[in-house]
Amino acid sequence: MIFNPASGRGRGRRRIDTYRRLLEDALDRVDFATTAGPGHERDLARRAADDGYDVVVGVGGDGTWSNVADGLVASGRVDVVLGVLPNGTGNDFGRNLGFDPRNAADAVAVLAKGEVRRVDVGRVESASAADRSPDLWESRHFLNLVGFGFDVAVIDAAAGARFLKGEVLYKVTALQQLFRFEGFRCEVEAVGGVRREGRHLMLTVSNGRYFGGGFPIAPAADVSDGRLHACRISDAGPFTRLRLFNLAERGRHVGSERVEIVDAPHLRLRFDAPPRFELDGDVRHAREAEVEVRVLPGALGVVAPALEAGSTAAHSAPQST
Repeated sequence: MIFNPASGRGRGRRRIDTYRRLLEDALDRVDFATTAGPGHERDLARRAADDGYDVVVGVGGDGTWSNVADGLVASGRVDVVLGVLPNGTGNDFGRNLGFDPRNAADAVAVLAKGEVRRVDVGRVESASAADRSPDLWESRHFLNLVGFGFDVAVIDAAAGARFLKGEVLYKVTALQQLFRFEGFRCEVEAVGGVRREGRHLMLTVSNGRYFGGGFPIAPAADVSDGRLHACRISDAGPFTRLRLFNLAERGRHVGSERVEIVDAPHLRLRFDAPPRFELDGDVRHAREAEVEVRVLPGALGVVAPALEAGSTAAHSAPQST
């Protein structure tokens, strides 16, 4: 069980004791670890996989889960399973699986039940580095989304906000950036398929449906469909941006002539200069002006709420965490 006390802008620390009590009541064996700094989840997850754990759980938000997943996939063990307990700011990957980010008890009950779903994992093949480690160039896996442009501007603005948190934080800072962000030029190529270029407000490459604290940015996406969903939003004036923002809250932006979804398992993105981008909430910068992204179908098992009849089959997970 990997706790990130910095998740949720500090809320993660306050809920550690609550989760500890719930977990100790629900599971026969639980071992706990706490991150010592940004990105430490990856090292802890890799060590847990090497030590033979069957289930490795991230208690945090999208950044925490992404780092844990990166460590597990990189370990080479296909049998180790990821558990997610929502405790972050956006919690969008959890939403994609059916978790209610407000209900800790229900999330622990899902973990104890142990239904496992195979999900796709995205991978940014091109070398990039985190803002906090500017000289550590590497490829990275992601669970939920890679975002460019407006998305990064919102995260930068949210980092400086003092009094807001959760979904409200994202929505308020997004409204501010609708009037401030300058836009950018990009070419999107579905390898072996369509190619689009132009000036963009935002470009997101989604594995799951939601981002930004609950926006259905790729309404048709599913974390098990074997594809990535690139949402291209063309640049526009502030009030057209505002209209698109309002439509995006309900997933209706895809009907706009300024929006296109490009679905593909493999994408190449070309910019005028090496871009900054967000990977599951963590800001990184690319080494080159071309960024290559692909999907790894069914690469990871995740403990998740049971699927409805007719959906992808699940199977029982080991009861050791």
